[in-house]
Amino acid sequence: MNWLAADYSHLVWWLDIVGIYIFGLSGAMLAVRRDLDLFGIIVLATAAATAGGAIRDMMIGDQPAAMLREPSYLASAFASGVTVFFFHRLIERANRPVMLMDAIGLGVFTVAGTSKALAFGLSPAAACLIGVLTACGGGMLRDLLVTEIPRVLREEVYAVAAAAGGGLVVLGHALNWPIVLTACAGAGLTIAIRLIAMRYGLRIPRAR
Repeated sequence: MNWLAADYSHLVWWLDIVGIYIFGLSGAMLAVRRDLDLFGIIVLATAAATAGGAIRDMMIGDQPAAMLREPSYLASAFASGVTVFFFHRLIERANRPVMLMDAIGLGVFTVAGTSKALAFGLSPAAACLIGVLTACGGGMLRDLLVTEIPRVLREEVYAVAAAAGGGLVVLGHALNWPIVLTACAGAGLTIAIRLIAMRYGLRIPRAR
């Protein structure tokens, strides 16, 4: 299947919308835990949800960024903040909800970033890098806004998980796999690695 087919941009749009909403939820939940008001919740949700995509679009030359061209992107981020404001108690009942949503968002944004970079003609290595930056950028800004060391710097099997998922997307592109199959495989691998690392406390060795 041709990765530059007309329906390709539609797939990226859906990946972005889903990733924005999920990362927005993770940002908003962190805001609730830090006792921020409604405005603060929406700001943190929007930052977590859109920063990665904005970095991606800036680096591949897609300007203005999709988040500024597509009202649905900001609407999705706003909706995630409002959802958490009213239903954060229900979301909190899930096991480690912020971490789980962060893992799902990581997988979705990895695929969206890598796929869009490939569509713009970048090399496999560059596309994988863009996928990692797309996946990690929003979480880094989210953590910095609440004065935390970004998770990508203190929980090492994070960017590594994104790189693995991005690599699988690149492989699917090279082998001409169906778009949806490649997207599901890349996201699934990223999420699985991240959740396994969380479950068993896996870490990359640190300097002593």
